[in-house]
Amino acid sequence: MTSTNPLVTLIAQATGLRPNQIEAVIQLLADGATIPFIARYRKERTGGMDEVQIAQVSDMNDKLLELGKRKDTILKTIAEQDKLTPELKARIEACWDATELEDIYLPFKPKRRTRAQVAREHGLEPLAQLLLLQREPNPTAAAARFVNAEVESAEAAIQGAQDIIAEMVSEDERSRAAVRNAFRRDALITSKVVKAKADTDEAQKFKDYFDWTEPLRRCTSHRLLAMRRGETEGILRVHIESDDEQNTERLQRFFVRGRGACADLVAAAVADGYKRLLQPSIETEFAALSKEQADEEAIRVFASNLRQLLLDAPLGQKRVMGIDPGFRTGCKVVCLDAQGNLLHHEAIFPHPPVRKPADAMEALGTMLRKYKVEAIAIGNGTASRETEAFVRLALDTLSVQADIFVVSEDGASVYSASKTARDEFPDEDVTVRGAVSIGRRLMDPLAELVKIDPKSIGVGQYQHDVDQAKLKHSLDQTVESCVNSVGVEVNTASRHLLTYVSGLGPTLAQNIVDYRAQHGPFASRNELLKVPRLGPAAFQQCAGFLRISGAKNPLDNSAVHPESYGIVERMAKDAGCTVADLIAQPDKRKGIQLQKYVTDTVGMPTLTDIMTELEKPGRDPRGAASAFAFDPSVKEPADLRPGMELPGIVTNITNFGAFVDVGVHQDGLVHVSQLADRYVKDPNAVVHLHQHVRVRVVEVDLRRNRISLSMRNMGD
Repeated sequence: MTSTNPLVTLIAQATGLRPNQIEAVIQLLADGATIPFIARYRKERTGGMDEVQIAQVSDMNDKLLELGKRKDTILKTIAEQDKLTPELKARIEACWDATELEDIYLPFKPKRRTRAQVAREHGLEPLAQLLLLQREPNPTAAAARFVNAEVESAEAAIQGAQDIIAEMVSEDERSRAAVRNAFRRDALITSKVVKAKADTDEAQKFKDYFDWTEPLRRCTSHRLLAMRRGETEGILRVHIESDDEQNTERLQRFFVRGRGACADLVAAAVADGYKRLLQPSIETEFAALSKEQADEEAIRVFASNLRQLLLDAPLGQKRVMGIDPGFRTGCKVVCLDAQGNLLHHEAIFPHPPVRKPADAMEALGTMLRKYKVEAIAIGNGTASRETEAFVRLALDTLSVQADIFVVSEDGASVYSASKTARDEFPDEDVTVRGAVSIGRRLMDPLAELVKIDPKSIGVGQYQHDVDQAKLKHSLDQTVESCVNSVGVEVNTASRHLLTYVSGLGPTLAQNIVDYRAQHGPFASRNELLKVPRLGPAAFQQCAGFLRISGAKNPLDNSAVHPESYGIVERMAKDAGCTVADLIAQPDKRKGIQLQKYVTDTVGMPTLTDIMTELEKPGRDPRGAASAFAFDPSVKEPADLRPGMELPGIVTNITNFGAFVDVGVHQDGLVHVSQLADRYVKDPNAVVHLHQHVRVRVVEVDLRRNRISLSMRNMGD
C-alpha cells in the first residue's frame, strides 16, 4: 500500500513500517494523543507499534516538516533573485535530503563579499568563463582586455578570474559530492595536545588524545566527544582530514581539459578552490555531522541509563531512615513514615573531627525504636563507607533489625536547593531536604527522581557537551514513558509525578493536587472530570495511567482504560459473576472466548492486554529492592590491589563498558572487553544499572583517579 503523502512514503522507506501505520500515528499525534497512549491503547490503529517506533515516526515527521519549511525559504530567496527556473523549482521540490538541498542552494545563497564577488563586480566573470573553455592560446593577452580602473594589470585580471573559478569549483555539486565521498570513505580525525598545556593537571584527563589519529568512521561517540571537550577547554587541537592531493587531482580531472597555459591556470584555481574553500567547508560539515552522530549515540545511552534508573526496584511503603553522611558537619538523619512524610530529623556526629560515637549510637537507637524504622538509606557520598560501618555496628550493638541500603546521592543537592524542595519543606534547610530525598529514593526511585533535572542524576557521559535541546527532548520522552509504564496512584502522587502522566502536564497536575486537597481523595476515575480544565480529551489520554486503590470499581486500580470497562462488564456478565470476581477468581476467566468481543474498533491486541491486566491488576513492573554490603576491608582507592575480588554496584553504563562502585569513593571501569567471558557488543546485554556484581581489580592509577576492573572468569 502506497501513500499520496510524500512524507509518509519517505518515513516508510526509512523505517520499514507500513504507510497506513505511519499515517495513523501522524493523525493520532495531530489529534493530541501522546506516545504512551498510542502505544498502549491504540494498537489496532497502529498495527501494534511500540513507543520506540512511534517516537521514531514522530521525530522523522517533525524533521521532514522542518525541511519543507527550509525548502519554502530557499524557493522564495531564489525567486527574489529572478533565477528560479521551472527545472530548478521542480528539483528543489523533489529533494528531501538536507545536504543535497543545501548544495543545490549554495550558488544562490546570499553570502558575504568574497574575493570572487569582488572579481565579478570588476567585470571578470567573462574572463573566468574564457579560461574554463581552455581554448585561448595566450590568456595574458586575453586578460589585458579586462584591465580597467579597478583591475590594474593582466595578472590581476587573471587572479580575479581564478578566484571566480575557485568559488565555482567549491560550489559545484559534483565537486562537493566527490570530496564528501572521499571524506566519508577515508577521513581521519586527529588530535594533538597544545604544547603549553601538556604538563598541566587539567590536561591529564585528555592524555590518551595528546597524539591521536584514527579513521573518522571508526571513532566512537565517547572518544569523539572527549576530543571535542578537550578542544573546547583549549587542551587539544582537533582536525578532520582527507587526502588533499588525491582530492585535488580528482577535482582537476573534472575541470582541466588537455594542456596549455589556460589549463595550468584552471588547475591552479581548482587547487586553490579546494584548499581555501571546499576542504574547510567539508571538514566543517563532517565535524558537525560526526558531532551530531556522537550526540545521538550519547543521548541514546543516557536515555537507556535513565530508564533503568527510573525503573529501579522500589522498596515500597516502609518506614525509612534516610542518612546524608558527613564528617565535619555530621550525618543528617531523617525518619519518614511509609508514605514518605517527614516525621523527625537531627544530626549525629559519629566521625572526626567532632567524634561523639556514643551519643550518635544512643540517638540512632532512640530514632530506630520510636519511629519503628524498617530500612535505612545511606547516601553514597563523603563519609558513606564510614557511616555504613557505624550503622551496622549500631544495629548489632542495639539488637535492632533493619535492612541497610546505599543510595546514590547524585542530584540530591540539586533537589535540596530547588524551588520544589523549598515548596515541600519551607521550614527545613538543604541538609534535611537532601536526606529526605535519599530516603524517598529508596522507597520509590521514580516518584522522587522526577523532581530532579535528569542531567543532574549522574547516569550520562558528556551530557553537557551534547545538543541540549535534543537531550531534553529524549530525556523528557524517557521520563514520560517510565511514569506511564508503571502507572501513578492519583491520590498520593506529587505534582511532579503527575506532570509526566499522559495528557496532563504542569497545569492539570497542579489542578489535580488542588482538587484533591480541597475535596479529599478521588473515589473513582470518573471524578477526574470534575477537575478544572480536565476535559474529555485529557481524560481519555490520562485515565488509563492513573490508579485509584480501594476504588468501588476494581478496574479503576488497573491499566484497563475506562473506554473498555463495558467489554469487561460483558465478560463478567457472560461468566455469571461480577467484575471483582473475574479479577479475583482465575477459573472465571478460563472460559472467556476473546474472539466473541472483537468489534470494528476493539481487536485482539486490546483484548489480550485486558486479560493480562485482569490477572494482575495494577501490578508494579519494577520488582523489589534488595540490600547490599561493600567489602569492609577497602575504603579508599589506595586500599585496592590488583587481583582483589570485591562486590560492587553498577552505577553507569556506556558503549565502552560499565562503571562500578566498590566503595572507595571512585567508580572503577569494567571495559566492555572485560564484562564477560564471551564477546560483548552491547554492555546492556550483560549488566543493568544498580545491579549487584562481583569484580576483580586489574589496575589502579591513583594520579589519574582511574580504577580498572574485570568481570571475566568470575563464575556465577
